[in-house]
Amino acid sequence: MKKCFLLSIAAASALVLSGCGSDDITDENVGISATKVEFIGMDAPVTNDDMAKAYSSAKVRVYTSDTEFTEHALSYNTLFNIKDTVGTNAYQAGQVYNHNMEPILDPQGKNVLAETPDANSLLNVDGKLFLVSHLEYDWILANGNSAYKEENWYSRMPMGMLLTSVEQDANGNLKAVEQKPLDFSSVDGLWIPCFGSQTPWNTHLGSEEDYDLYYNAGVDESRREAGIKALSEVYFDNTKTANPYHYGFITEVEVKKDASYNISKHYSMGKGTWEMSKVLSDGKTAYFGDDGKNVGMFMYIADNVNDLSAGTLYAAKWTQTSVVGSDGGSANLSWIKLGHATDAEVKGYADSHTFADVFDFVPEADANGTTPAGYTKIRAGHNGIEYLKLKTGKENVAAFLEPRRLAAIKGATTEWNKMEGVAFDSKDKKLYMAMSYIKDGMLNDPDAPKDDIQIAKNNCGATYEIQLASGQKDSDGNIIDSEYVAINMSVPAALLGKAIAEDAKGNTCAVDSIANTDNVFFSEKMRTLFIGEDSGTHTNNFLWAYNVDTKKLSRLLSLPAGAESTGLQVVDNENGYAYIMSNAQHLGDFTSTTPDALKTALTPKIDKFNAPVGYISGIPGIK
Repeated sequence: MKKCFLLSIAAASALVLSGCGSDDITDENVGISATKVEFIGMDAPVTNDDMAKAYSSAKVRVYTSDTEFTEHALSYNTLFNIKDTVGTNAYQAGQVYNHNMEPILDPQGKNVLAETPDANSLLNVDGKLFLVSHLEYDWILANGNSAYKEENWYSRMPMGMLLTSVEQDANGNLKAVEQKPLDFSSVDGLWIPCFGSQTPWNTHLGSEEDYDLYYNAGVDESRREAGIKALSEVYFDNTKTANPYHYGFITEVEVKKDASYNISKHYSMGKGTWEMSKVLSDGKTAYFGDDGKNVGMFMYIADNVNDLSAGTLYAAKWTQTSVVGSDGGSANLSWIKLGHATDAEVKGYADSHTFADVFDFVPEADANGTTPAGYTKIRAGHNGIEYLKLKTGKENVAAFLEPRRLAAIKGATTEWNKMEGVAFDSKDKKLYMAMSYIKDGMLNDPDAPKDDIQIAKNNCGATYEIQLASGQKDSDGNIIDSEYVAINMSVPAALLGKAIAEDAKGNTCAVDSIANTDNVFFSEKMRTLFIGEDSGTHTNNFLWAYNVDTKKLSRLLSLPAGAESTGLQVVDNENGYAYIMSNAQHLGDFTSTTPDALKTALTPKIDKFNAPVGYISGIPGIK
């Protein structure tokens, strides 16, 4: 049962709450009409006890005029962790399953738990709260051994999502009351679901990263073969051989009031190493985070509002406007049309095509060092340089099964690195895009087949600000059917990582600046960009708030050493309360520079299987 609340601001700057019972009602009139929201950041952890836990000591001020505000202390709360059983679910939350929804066991006969909760979508469905959460991958077995190094085991596991029913009490506290795993067998299972988002029509939009299933054009297929082996033997239980072209797509979960659900894979959005996709407020325009090496920037325009089953895919070209070697760099963007398709068409392509059906490939240049006649020299994906020739009649197949490669062939830029989350500021018509590490293809390389991006290396990463506009034309000279086409990008000074000499705790990026940005989410009501880290350069990862108007950066949350900040979503107002959804995954997975003595001190304090799904509370609802 949920409650509605009446709010008043007392003279002593305290928030007073009184409850009024009402089943399944969301009162959008409760909350504070704020003129400004200001976060007061916390210090980085100093003691070993603090470094080993998830906590917040930050505050928030909610202004109702230029001078009047209420101040509220923030705190971190765990809804459940992956070891918990919730409601009538017979298995722990982190359990992963095969295509028959039977629990997967490790070589010792123990249940395989994914210690990596990622994306969250807290959804209000007709007055009931549901949380959709990702389980990204499995990194340790029940005996504590690395899942990657265990003999006779698999480098990856088929993964899944959870659906949790949530109740809100009279004080705004959230409680997980019922839970079940989602069954993805209708779409051939799920592979590495990373970050996600919420659509304008109130569904969850998930992701699949295809690191292990990306065809390496015959150079080294061991990783791809291992991924197919895991899916075939573990997920399908040797009943069928997995097809790699069935993975690497954006997934949508529609939750209904009775906790039933519908699942779709949107094949028409293209196959990639998708960190996530964000659909903008028009219900048609979507941008992706392509998480990998030598990746592209992609935009999808749906045919119909609030329907991702058919659309057109585009790839961006970066034309640099900053000097060579600049920090972060700046550029104008133009868009190359790749193709149009429906989900059904692309699923048909995936069912009937292999890489060899789409491209001819040669491993190297001619003896005289030139590209073979009819072939194009590209770099796209972690394989690096390739020589490809698109087969006759296969351009649309390539557009959706191999969009990164086709983008490179058609002249788009495929030089970005570790492109992660995407957030949207509708008022200012801006995107924010995370680039976790600036290196590899983003650097000046005169020997590369294309060298569009020529900026300075930054192991601390950056978050780019991207301006959007209407009336833009594509590579064919046609107007793109969107008001939100990206036209330029650069990095605000506060969002550029800052490298330092290694400090006593093993940090190699400034502790009071963002390092290796990953999850991002923009709150329209708070005028704040929230940024979660996935850092190999901070011993503790943090969650940050960046006010886009005042440019103030504030640390809101510290995660246990080695853990990544995941599951970021901001709910501005749910019955008079705001929530920052936030998880931690792979606890105790220390950076390479964490001192041995510190690892020894922290290890007994960190339970690697205690990965929490939770939220920051203390913020009144903002209306």
